[in-house]
Amino acid sequence: MDVQGKVVLVTGGTGSFGRKFVRKMLDLDVRKVIVFSRDELKQYEMSQEFTDPRMRFFIGDVRDLERLNRAFDGVDIVIHAAALKHVTACEYNPIEAVRTNILGAQNVIDAAINRSVHRVIALSTDKAANPINLYGATKLASDKLFVAANAYVGDKPTRFSVVRYGNVVGSRGSVIPFFHKMRQSGRVPITDERMTRFWITLDQGVQFVRDCLIRMKGGEIFVPKIPSVKITDLARIIAPDCRMEFIGIRPGEKLHEAMITEDDARKTVEFDDYFIITPEFPGWLEGQEGYGGVPLHERFSYSSHTNTHWLTDEEIRQYLGEYA
Repeated sequence: MDVQGKVVLVTGGTGSFGRKFVRKMLDLDVRKVIVFSRDELKQYEMSQEFTDPRMRFFIGDVRDLERLNRAFDGVDIVIHAAALKHVTACEYNPIEAVRTNILGAQNVIDAAINRSVHRVIALSTDKAANPINLYGATKLASDKLFVAANAYVGDKPTRFSVVRYGNVVGSRGSVIPFFHKMRQSGRVPITDERMTRFWITLDQGVQFVRDCLIRMKGGEIFVPKIPSVKITDLARIIAPDCRMEFIGIRPGEKLHEAMITEDDARKTVEFDDYFIITPEFPGWLEGQEGYGGVPLHERFSYSSHTNTHWLTDEEIRQYLGEYA
């Protein structure tokens, strides 16, 4: 879907992704961009930086369906980025994660259908694939809700898809600013020396979501092909003079992350730089052409430790930018 002349709303729009995505939308000549979030201070600070007359700021919480119904009035495209994302915080505050990440997702779906929003993309995470922590479990449930939502839109034009990717370089809560800060102490705490993660830059993430708005038919989970990195390599390059201190796995933490499981692979097709996990019950797609792409082989999985693309030291420095 072309965004030119459209009204775009971003839930959680004051976050790292939201700010970058809003900038991209303004460059693409949208008619209006609405930031929907619950923190008035962050909205105020963002409004000082984004002074474009097409900007709107809407205070609200995805837990509040009535507020979403009001915010989505006249909106063409919704990017759902609002979530509770801190793994440990979700482990110790489980019902809060459920209320925001699952019930809030359903509220976004209902409001989008109520207001005849045309396209909705929900941001997901690699932690939603074979989740072992509550955050990942809530995002898996959210993914299922958004895929299934296509089946009950009736004659409305609304379509829902999901974008799933890994850790975002330099985002709030990322290990990179933490390592950068800790190098002053002479030690860098690492949970396990074997740990690996997928990495993507904010610019890459924003562009991928933009591309998926054009590609989506409804019900897909889009997964970009992105590189992996060992956490010890990050620490070595960010803080080369520091001692690594291994402190053990935290509650809800994995050694490695996956974005496509073996079970997902059976319904996944591959393209040059991304995958599509296709919907299992795509009744709403009847009469449309298929996705194309190459079906994955039996027992394929896309995991951070078996990935074929690993960042070199020089590529890590390029990714890190100011944090190198």
